[in-house]
Parts: sequence; structure tokens; C-alpha cells
Amino acid sequence: MNRLSKVLILLPLLVLLFSPLNAALTIEITEGTEGALPIAVVPFDTSKLTFELSADIAQIVANDLNRSGVLTVLSRQSLPATPYYSQQVKYPLWRSAQQDYLVVGRVLEKSEGQYEIQFQLLDVLKKKQLIGYSLQTDKRKLRASAHEISDLIYQEITGIRGAFNTRIAYIRAQRNKGRKYILQVADTDGFNTQTVLESDEPLMSPSWSPDGESLAYVSFENRRPEIFIQHLSTAKRNKISGFKGINSAPSWSPDGKFLALVLSKDGGPDIYLMNIETKRLTRLTRHRGIDTEPVWSGNGQSIIFTSDRGGSPQIYEVAATGGKPRRITFEGRYNTAASVSPDGKFIALVYGEAGQYKIAQLERETGNLTLLTDSNLDESPSFSPNGKMVLYASTRGNNSVLYAVSVDGRGKHKLSDQTGDIREPVWGPYKLKQ
Repeated sequence: MNRLSKVLILLPLLVLLFSPLNAALTIEITEGTEGALPIAVVPFDTSKLTFELSADIAQIVANDLNRSGVLTVLSRQSLPATPYYSQQVKYPLWRSAQQDYLVVGRVLEKSEGQYEIQFQLLDVLKKKQLIGYSLQTDKRKLRASAHEISDLIYQEITGIRGAFNTRIAYIRAQRNKGRKYILQVADTDGFNTQTVLESDEPLMSPSWSPDGESLAYVSFENRRPEIFIQHLSTAKRNKISGFKGINSAPSWSPDGKFLALVLSKDGGPDIYLMNIETKRLTRLTRHRGIDTEPVWSGNGQSIIFTSDRGGSPQIYEVAATGGKPRRITFEGRYNTAASVSPDGKFIALVYGEAGQYKIAQLERETGNLTLLTDSNLDESPSFSPNGKMVLYASTRGNNSVLYAVSVDGRGKHKLSDQTGDIREPVWGPYKLKQ
């Protein structure tokens, strides 16, 4: 039996370790980014507030930018001054501190629990403001507003939309008065955790709807694999698939109308499409091997999946309308768990060699495969919605923890939970504008 088969059979039976139910994930920068652009974020002025804020806006922004892979933030201890708006800035000080950019701001209280955040991004070398915004927020949305500021700064400097104000989903496990499996969502910095479901039986394969409002996932709560869709704000859920045998690996189409999923109701595990509204099924693959882990191409025209039909686990592609699958990975004997970049140009995957499993990136046009990680047991890669970071799980010692790595492999940070076991992360889409 090859490793893909073992994983498919044994994954629901894995014994997962204890972790506290509502612990926030903490960020640890594990590798700096050579050539990152220097930026300073000055603590925002809060002197006119009646009450102390529950969140340090400037520190959240600094943390976001520091883990972007393209910016490096000057420590607070090294700040040469603490201006709050551009007229107070003495640019020679910041040039001497070798900073390219500077962020200043203040928080004003409009009414009880209602705030206005004013900030400016300044170009130190050109001595001018690049952007300046005033954001209205309340005490419940302070962290989200800080992430929004980070996105605006990142986009102004790089020309690429930021992805700090998005969410991630993952499976957390605890062993406390009996084993628990917990499906959770959180901000990209690990805060604002929301428990979607707790179960005494395994939970697997979370998948975001394209509007970010729902999750599809596999649950063994009825002692066999079944696929559910759950709306996050209402907690309403529906069982989508409970056929005899395997019901696994749901993946939303870009338009939100279909799920790709793995069923074995007609024999071995094959890829099917389900119309979510009508529940009508279309079978895409027919093979005696194992076909699993389907994901959609960015344009929704094809399905990328893992199969051992060629003798070892590799990545294949089949048209969403059906047809003959074609193999798209050829380097190495183990390539699984594809995640497609939003522009469709790259595929992140698990690359196995000599008993080690790393995250790699495949360039579709050239076929070039580049390793992004150098550890021994990495899994479940997932692109950020701007395609610039890859989220993944990595086993370190007795725990499985989450990391994110930039697509050039230079910047990496860990979302660590020192006593936890966190698996199957998936990065959510951009939030719909309200």
C-alpha cells in the first residue's frame, strides 16, 4: 500500500494532541527577508481618548507588515521620534535611521465605543505623503480596521492588494476529558478565533465558499464520513453528501454553485461535481486508482487533483466538463495536495523525497518546481487570496503548527500554539464589501 492510500485510510484515526480551546495563535518570525524594504510604524496618538483601547492599532499594523515578506519594520525601541502626523515629521531623523517609509497616526473618540483612526504613509526619501486615510470604526472592529490599514499600506508600496484583513480556517484538536476536534476560523494573525464546530469524532478538509460566508467540511460525527456546509454567521448547516463509503475533500467552485468532492459510492474514490442547489452529481474521473484532493482552477474551467493512477501520487488536471485527465507534475515521485494561485499561474503542493515532505511551487507555464520550505513533514498548502503567501501545516516534535511562507521562499513566519495540534489550514477569500 503506498503512502497516499495509507493517508486516506488512516487520517480519520490519527490521535491528536491537547490544545486549549480558545487560545489565540501567536506570530513568530522565523526567517527574515533579505532585501525587504525598511518601514517605521510610530505608535498612534491616543491621548484624547476617554478609555484605553483594547488593541494597539500601530502594533497590529507593524506585525502585519513585518510578516508580509517584503517589508521589515523598525523596532519601537529604535524609533528616533514619535510624531503623530506629517507636520511633526523631521525627515532627516528617519533618513539617518535608514527608513524608506514612515507610518504615523492618531485615534479620536467620536462617541462612546465609536472611533476615527487617522493615518498617513510617508515617503521618507521624497519627503511627501503617499496616502492618508480616515477610518470610522468601533471597539469591536479595531483589529479589523488595523488590518485594513495594513492592506492599504501594502498595496500602496507594492502595487498588490494586501490580504491581512482576511481569515483562515483550520482543524484544532484537544484532549481534555475526552478527545475533541474543533473547526475554527481566525484572523490571519491568529486572533478573533471563532469555533465553527466541536466534535468527539474527526473533522477534516475545511473549504471556504468564495464569498467567505460558509465552510464546507467533512465530519465523522455519525461514525462515517459525511460532507456538511455551514454558514458562519448563523451557524446553520446542511448535510450535502452522505453516500455509502467515502465522502471527502469538498472544494467550492469560484462561482459558488458547485462542489468538487471525492466519492466511492460507485467503486473506488473518484472525483465528482455536485450542483449545490439541486444536489445533482456529475462524475469526472473513472479509474481503479485513488483520485482525491480536488481543487478548482482560478477560472473554474478545470479541476486539479491528486491521483496514484500512474504508479505514484501525482497532480492531474481534468476539464470541469469531463474528459481525459492529464498529468501536470513530473519531477519527483510524490506530489500531492494542490492549491492553485488566484491567477492560475502557480500550484503549491506537497513534494515528497527520501521520506521528507516539503511545500513546493509549480509554475504552470514552464513546469519549473521550486521548494519553498526545508523541513521534514509539511502538508496542506493554501494560497493567500493575493497569491503572495502560502499557509501550511508542519509537524515539529509532537505538535503540528501553522506556518506561512512567501512565494519566493524568503520570508516565513509561524502561527504557533505551543501545546496544540493544528492541521489542514485553508486561507479564506477577500471579504465582500459591505
